[in-house]
Amino acid sequence: MRRKSYKKEKKRRSKKRTILTVSLIVIASLLISLSTYAAYLTKKAETAADKAFEVAGDRGKGSDKRTEKVEPINDNVSVLFIGIDDSEKRDQGDSGSRSDALMLATLNNKSKTVKLISIPRDSYVYIDEVGYNDKITHAHAYGGTKAAIETVEDLLEVPVDYYVKMNFNAFIDVVNALGGIEAEVPYKLVEKDENDQRTVNLQPGLQELDGREALALARTRKYDNDIERGKRQQMILSAVVKKASSASSFTKYGEVIDAVGDNMKTDMTFDEMKSFFEYIKGGVPQIDTLTLEGYDDMSTGTYYWKLEEESLEETRDILKSHLGLQPETSNISDNNSNQIKDYASDDDES
Repeated sequence: MRRKSYKKEKKRRSKKRTILTVSLIVIASLLISLSTYAAYLTKKAETAADKAFEVAGDRGKGSDKRTEKVEPINDNVSVLFIGIDDSEKRDQGDSGSRSDALMLATLNNKSKTVKLISIPRDSYVYIDEVGYNDKITHAHAYGGTKAAIETVEDLLEVPVDYYVKMNFNAFIDVVNALGGIEAEVPYKLVEKDENDQRTVNLQPGLQELDGREALALARTRKYDNDIERGKRQQMILSAVVKKASSASSFTKYGEVIDAVGDNMKTDMTFDEMKSFFEYIKGGVPQIDTLTLEGYDDMSTGTYYWKLEEESLEETRDILKSHLGLQPETSNISDNNSNQIKDYASDDDES
């Protein structure tokens, strides 16, 4: 009996060792596969970044509002996101398209926080490229990326260190590559798709959106106004960041890189891009959204969004403080700054 028991015990130990060995082999194989995939992604991303790299005009040395070039790995920096509708129906050439979305993000390297401001497309601002005031959406049409950047710098009185310009096809493909995003739809929505066909139908509530639905929600403004439109764009961008930074999206990065393809331009090098991963290593960073208050103006017969000077000055102070360009300010009003939650129009003729 004792001998039988010994044999059984030995057999059990042998079985356990076999299971442990198999488990270690599986884990090792998985780690090797992930490492290989990570190396593949790195090379793929580097190739895409090199293809997307484009200096805006003579801004190779960086912003004129900086005394020396910044490095995102060490410094506070700003990034301007430019959304362009260059579909065949609306395209007017490389620098002829108006910007349909303008969002400036400031990133604080010490706190790893982000301030995000959406600039209403009809904001009445001075455009140095032409020497007079007009809608900020027209700056890109007048002078391309360089004019759009410099107009934002003049308006907010902060440097734009980097830009990322993406057309709507890229946005749709990126969202789809991530498997969709979760966002709050504020009301029943019947909106045009990327081909100007009224095919997008959404019901109110928190839900999963694919690329074309997310774009329709980001662009619509006939149900409210440009300010609310900007808030929706901020929410959607936050939802994209949240989804992209989740562990489940790692295997989708290859598709995301493919989605960007020829549809993005930026003056960030690949090494500079990698520096921004520090902001999402611990999950989605704290993102505070800012709003440029103003009022509707039709006094000239053309619609403009006239900015309120007090709100504009307050926003400038917040952004400068976040970039470390002036002492930190604490007078952030509840109306002007809101932390983004975890979830995330028809164009006029003028």
